[in-house]
Amino acid sequence: MAAEVLSAGGVAVTLYERMPSVGRKLLIAGRGGLNLSHSEPFDRFAARYGAAAALLKPALVAFPLSDLVAWAEGLGQETFVGSSGRVFPKSMKASPLLRAWLRRLTARGVVIKTRLEWRGWDAENALVFQSGANVVRDTGDIVVLALGGASWPKLGSNGAWRKTVVARGIDVKPFRPSNCGFVVDWSDVFRSRFEGEPLKGIELSFDGKTVRGEALITRAGIEGGAVYALSAPLRDAIEAQGHARLHVDLRPELSEAEIAGRLERQRSDQSAANALRKALAMPPVQINLLREVLGKALEGGATLARQIKHLEIELRAVQPIDRAISSAGGVALDAVDADFMIRGLPGTYAVGEMLDWEAPTGGYLLHATLATAVTAARAALLRLS
Repeated sequence: MAAEVLSAGGVAVTLYERMPSVGRKLLIAGRGGLNLSHSEPFDRFAARYGAAAALLKPALVAFPLSDLVAWAEGLGQETFVGSSGRVFPKSMKASPLLRAWLRRLTARGVVIKTRLEWRGWDAENALVFQSGANVVRDTGDIVVLALGGASWPKLGSNGAWRKTVVARGIDVKPFRPSNCGFVVDWSDVFRSRFEGEPLKGIELSFDGKTVRGEALITRAGIEGGAVYALSAPLRDAIEAQGHARLHVDLRPELSEAEIAGRLERQRSDQSAANALRKALAMPPVQINLLREVLGKALEGGATLARQIKHLEIELRAVQPIDRAISSAGGVALDAVDADFMIRGLPGTYAVGEMLDWEAPTGGYLLHATLATAVTAARAALLRLS
């Protein structure tokens, strides 16, 4: 996106890429439908960035949803707003957008060099790139570093640049998983039977925040959209205390009294599992989750109703960063100015996920990544002029 803005401004741009092709993380983001952004009111949208909102908000104002949609549609990718408020290209794919984007950049004269990993600066302050024994040096009036975080390292963003940047005297916060899954000590029986099963229509709560959505039972524990939305406070609690207790409401649309009433109307001679299936249409994964967590035979009536509304799952650890959707950590926000230029390195900018911010899934990650690049590139154009 920085190359997009700079080349449109008439600047000669060379884009160096570590991997054999560019945009690999964009392609993986589009695997389940390329979520470009979210259509919710702007103040609520900006608040999703937490502590980083103050720095990111001007960039989001400068590159709003209308501009992002116009950019995508200018590449031939018409967009729509889904029922959840998320914004997608109608094709639901990243590959057509990326192909059109690369064609446009090439037509503007952007030179793309792949299989070259950035190694830092030499004694003359030139950028150094390496591919095996091949070493390339280059200089530019403007440098935009868009090196990514440390999640999905097989796609290119492995965080290896951190040592190089720290050696230059720039504050870089350690990388941590974000939008990630968590480890739960499931029994072998529960794990083998329900791995890959979704928990639909549930409500998760932690530290005063509640999210309704879906989670997924995994071999290691639990993940999914509703879990990701709470991943930052859950991660912080586990780092501080060694564990966290995730509160689960298996029937958020019903009150405890309504659940108890439905259960009491069931025949007294049937099992609790049959009562749950008939009274609440509860699937086997939820019934057995109750058994797994409670560690005993299910009781009936008001006690069971309370357990359905207030189940607690103990999370023992955070799943590794290479399995996380995104990462926290990176170049400290006070190490860059309002245009994302690195303090002490005039003309060098840091953008995207290499900055220390995090946000939930739902289009927030991609929109802010693009917006930081737009802001930095526009500032660079002014600097060049």
